[in-house]
Amino acid sequence: MGIAGYLALPWKCLVVVALRLLLLVPAGVPARSGESYLKDNITVRQGDSAVLKCNVDSKVSRVAWLNRTTILFTGSEKWSLDPRVILLNNTAVTEYSIKIQNVNLHDEGPYVCSILTNKKPESTKVHLIVQVPARIVNISTDVTVNEGSNVSLMCLAIGRPEPNVVWKHRSASGHKFITEGEFVEMTAITKEQSGVYECISSNDISAPDVRTLQVTVNYPPIISKARSTGTPVGQRGVLQCEASAVPLADFEWYKEDRRLFNGLNGVKIENRGKQSRLIFFNVSEEDYGNYTCVATNILGITNASIILYGPGAIHDVSRAALSIPTSLSFLVTLIALSLHKF
Repeated sequence: MGIAGYLALPWKCLVVVALRLLLLVPAGVPARSGESYLKDNITVRQGDSAVLKCNVDSKVSRVAWLNRTTILFTGSEKWSLDPRVILLNNTAVTEYSIKIQNVNLHDEGPYVCSILTNKKPESTKVHLIVQVPARIVNISTDVTVNEGSNVSLMCLAIGRPEPNVVWKHRSASGHKFITEGEFVEMTAITKEQSGVYECISSNDISAPDVRTLQVTVNYPPIISKARSTGTPVGQRGVLQCEASAVPLADFEWYKEDRRLFNGLNGVKIENRGKQSRLIFFNVSEEDYGNYTCVATNILGITNASIILYGPGAIHDVSRAALSIPTSLSFLVTLIALSLHKF
């Protein structure tokens, strides 16, 4: 472009061209004599304000602030259209500073304060670094699996600096550390590994971001309690059976091969959660004997033997508290009884 072309440009364009030629010194090019090219880092958290300071003296004839190739201020005149960028009311004649409010990631980068004094350019370069609090942006949904399955959990987090991700497990047995990283892999999961899993993301910029998910492990019934007490004839008697299972177990009661039903033959069956009780309203001699509690769910079946006995009888009832596998013959009997029921 010739001289006539430059003269035809609007005066603001001429200022832009002059400032770019004057200030944007390519990396690696040595500063000319009399030019001070300083570099400093300013670190702020996203959403905070950043103050960029520039020291000048009374011999300065021109000053300006630039961001990359954009002019923010020339003297007291604002060129930036961003309302967040303001020129501070600098009380000292040796200061020419600006403030960027509500800083975001797009504000990160180099800023240059240009000073023209005695026709010798000087410039101070400041690099603005924006830190972003750790935030979880994606996490696995709640998981329901059968015991023995493989489970993968995911928790993705963003932030600057790069956030650290930690997994913890909350269960009936306590709250314990599992692993670090965005992924958790569990092979042949057990019922003890069910519970709430915490994903904790942090980078020391703000309070950690914590999200949780529920892992439910289905497993077949395990009878953990089978209890009886000596009951005299004519008194109220209770047999108790308790089974852990997910989903919850359904209970059935048998005397020998005969299934008992609620409200018939002077007995009541009361099921509450993982517990079932067989209640005798008025125990007779014929009621004494061996009873079987059967617990079932979609994954399996198990049973326990419980003896209803009189107060003077001596029985080894300790074995009644054990969950024993269902025999093939007993399963056949149960199936036959179920078919007969329909």
